[in-house]
Formats: sequence, C-alpha cells, structure tokens
Amino acid sequence: MDIVARIQKLKNEKNATILAHYYQEGAIQEIADAVGDSYQLAKAGQQCEQQVILLAGVVFMAESVKILNPSKTVLVPDLNAGCSLVDEAPYDQYLKWRQQHPDGIAVTYINSSAQVKAISDVIVTSSNAQKIVEAIPKNRPILFGPDKNLGAYLAKKLNREMIMWQGSCQVHVLFAAQELI
Repeated sequence: MDIVARIQKLKNEKNATILAHYYQEGAIQEIADAVGDSYQLAKAGQQCEQQVILLAGVVFMAESVKILNPSKTVLVPDLNAGCSLVDEAPYDQYLKWRQQHPDGIAVTYINSSAQVKAISDVIVTSSNAQKIVEAIPKNRPILFGPDKNLGAYLAKKLNREMIMWQGSCQVHVLFAAQELI
C-alpha cells in the first residue's frame, strides 16, 4: 500500500481530517482536506465534523483551531514548528505592555500564541485588520501587535496613531528596497 493510501486509511479509521497551510509542500497539500492561511484553517477546523484534526502548519495555527473547536483533538506534527512573531511576543512581556496602556484596545494579529490571544481585545488577520481598526472609536488608543509592519501599514493608511509592539516576521524583514531593485 502506498503512503497516500495508508494516510487515507488512517484518516478513516481515526475519524480524522488534515488541514494544511499554504506554505506546506505540494505532497502534503494534495492529501489535505483543506488548504489555506491561518484564518481559513481555523475556520475549516471549526466547521469540520471529524473528531481528530491534524494541522500541518505551525503551533499557533493548531492553537487557533483548538480555540474555535475545543471539543476536538487537534494535533500538530511538529511541536517545534514555530513563528518568529509568536517567539517575539512572549505572554509575560505582552501582558506587561498591555498593563502599561490600560485604556488601549489591544488589536492582536492572529500570528500569536493562545496565551497572548487570551489577553487581547480583538484578533485580526491581514484581510480584516483594516475594517476592524476603522471600527475602533478615534478616542481610544490602539495597541497593535505583535507585527509592527502590519500595524505601521494600517496606521499610515488609516491615519491612526497606534502603540506598536516591536515584533516582526523574520521572513518578511529580509526584504528591503535594495533587494527589490
């Protein structure tokens, strides 16, 4: 029996589904039941009927699926599969930052740990962040984290001052104007 057939057999036996991030290699995407970004996978996990969800992605994505579907077993193949945004926003430091700005609305990017999400007022994705920030009253300070680049983009586009957490995605900071040239 080839590997794909073995995986399909195990999925049926274990009442499992496989969710894969866009960044996974093609062979994994081909056997996945859903492929998407972190938000799409969280929604797919929330709506799945299977009892076991295997998320081929980073740990924070599996945590997001578990938050939206707490009665299911959510597995991630590699517990060391991390994200620099998560690593750069440890819970204790993020909490201290929040406490320094008690009147602020904490707008937190989905690429964060479950613990950081729990102390946030709203969780955003890159596709809905603008709409959510626009809905926050102008008289309320906005704390935006952990991605300072997305926050800076929104602050400029919406002409809103924001207090930024100084985190960034290690992959995206590799690009600068010189590299583009």
